Formats: sequence, C-alpha cells, structure tokens
Amino acid sequence: MEQDSSQNKTAKGRALEIIRTSWIGIAANVLLAGFKAAVGVLANSVAIVMDAVNNLSDALSSVITIVGTKLSQRPADRKHPFGFGRIEYFSAIIIAVIVLSAGITSLIESVKKIFDPTEPSYTTVTLVVIIVAIVVKLVLGQYVKRKGEQLKSDALIASGSDALFDAVITLATLVSAGIMLLWNVSLDGILGALISLVIVKAGIEMLASPINELLGTSISAELTRQIVKEVSDFEGVHGVFDLILHNYGPDVKIGSLHINVYDTMSAHEIHGLTRKITTQMFERHGIIMTVGIYAIATGENRRAALQATVMQTLAAHTDIIQVHGFYYSERDRMLSVDVVPDISVHDDATLVTQLTSEIQTLVPDMQVVIIVDHNYSE
Repeated sequence: MEQDSSQNKTAKGRALEIIRTSWIGIAANVLLAGFKAAVGVLANSVAIVMDAVNNLSDALSSVITIVGTKLSQRPADRKHPFGFGRIEYFSAIIIAVIVLSAGITSLIESVKKIFDPTEPSYTTVTLVVIIVAIVVKLVLGQYVKRKGEQLKSDALIASGSDALFDAVITLATLVSAGIMLLWNVSLDGILGALISLVIVKAGIEMLASPINELLGTSISAELTRQIVKEVSDFEGVHGVFDLILHNYGPDVKIGSLHINVYDTMSAHEIHGLTRKITTQMFERHGIIMTVGIYAIATGENRRAALQATVMQTLAAHTDIIQVHGFYYSERDRMLSVDVVPDISVHDDATLVTQLTSEIQTLVPDMQVVIIVDHNYSE
C-alpha cells in the first residue's frame, strides 16, 4: 500500500508539472496575441490582427496536452485495470499531426513563392512585432521542450517543438525579407521550403515515438542491463532470463523475468527472495514485476549430469545465443529446456525438430520438449 501511495504521488507530481508548463505556454501565446492585436489595432493593420488570432490557435497544443494529461490520471477501472496512462501518447500524436500539417502547408506555400515570388513590405511596427514574436517563441519553445524531456512527456516535447518551429519560420521570413531589401534577391520561397522539409521530418519523428510506445517498443539496452545487474546482485540468484516489460503509460510498467536458483532452496526462501526483488523493482523503477523460477540441479545425480550435458550440447550451436530453464522429471518422463536463437533464425519449427532429435539421443526413453524463447528486451 505504501508503494502504491508513493507511486501515485510521483505520478500526480509529474502530471501537475506537465499541466503547469502547458498553462505557461497558453499564457505566453495569449499575451503575445494580445500584444499583436493591440499593435495591429493601433497601426490599423489587419495582417497583424489576423496573426494575433493565429497565436491563439497556437495555444491549442498546450490545451491538448492539459486535457490528455488530466484524462491519463483517471483511476483504473475494471475495463482498464492498468489505468489510462497511454492517453498521453494519443495527445502527443495529435500535436505531432498538427506540426506535420503545418510543415506540409508551409511547404506548399513556399513552393508557390518559388515560382511566383512576391516582394515583402515591412514597416517599423511590423518588424517590432516579428522580432518580439521570434524571441517569445524561442524562449517558450526551449522551456517547454526542456521540461518535456525532463518529465519524459512526448506531448510537451512536441508542443515545445511546435513553438520553436514557429519562431524559425518567422525568422526565415525576416531574413529573406532583409536579403530582398539589400540585394533584391528573393529567397523567401527557397528558405521556406527548406525549413518546411525540416519541420515535416521532425513531425514524422514526433509521431514515431508515441506510436512505437503504443505498438510496444523494446525497452532500452541501458535499462535492461540495469535490471539484470540489480536482480543478479541478490544473494541466491544465479542468472536472470526472459525479461519482458510492458508500458502502460509513463507511470505504469508491468514486467516479468525468470531467475535461476539452486534446487536446494526451500519454498519459503524462494518466496522471500522474489518478494525482495519485486519490492526493489517497484521502488527503483516503478515496475510491477512478476518473478518466475528456474531450478539449477545440484549434487551428483542423473539430473545434474544431464543438465550439464544438455546445456553444453545446445550452447555449442552457433545459431543459439542462450540456453536456460532446464527441467528434468523422472516421474513425468520429460526433459524440457528453453533456447534463445539468433535473430537470423526464422524457422522455429525446423530448429525445434533438429534440436529435439539431437537431445532425444541422450534420453531415448523420455519426452523431449524444446521451447524457443525470443529476446524481447534488447
């Protein structure tokens, strides 16, 4: 209960930080819109007033982030026992689509300008508005994106990138206007097209991250090594295998793994060991971990001798990268073992047939079961 309470506090703190950052984004866009509107009215400029309206629409990504974060904090129910954390990924997808759409629209307009260039006209007032807008968007974008990276929020990262791209587009327009005024060379369309392509590429990359999370991306090699090391450090653990991790949002992870223990350990000792492992995994990584057991045969008996022979025989195959989970039962007349083939092996059935016939010669009077495992964590 204390673990659940601690995790909930951490999750709520993260959500509040995301919402607070998003409100700052909304406030900045609203203030910038108000500034532009006031200048537009005083200067009698419809273009500046319309640009102010556009700034209000820029706050949409922050609104989406807030709504998505609040929905993701809904408590778990019977239909959704792992909660609603994955809603955050949908928020990030929506914002990424907005960025991608803006990039495509900008690309189309820029290409039009390449073939039909127009000479920009700027007054002192419009230049002041543009410079203020660039500074505000750059500061806002960097702040929001940095907070997104700290909080591991794809939605905030996408929202911050959206603001940065707005600033870059506006800056490119200003630069091209200066070049036009100084040297009478129109680069508006070319610069716009190049920047638009960068935005389109970034939009696609923004889409990839949350979509991969929803599809079930593998956990990082760094986290895999960390978990394996931490579990291996427990006294009584002689190997860690079959690590699998499912992501149900930034705050909820469900995992499983197997550990090797000597067959001399009692059920009480195994229970205590697995309890320590699951507690540490939750406290350090927020992972609800299930721990399975593989027993290592000890002593001088047929089981231990067969274990050594079978493991060595299978490990000698170049297309087998790991062998574990040996099980032998004279009562059930069965021998079973798990193998992890190289990624180059695509025909599991043929591999099983080959390995089974090979091991069968060692125990002709028994059923041999070869189980093909796959590496889901690297």
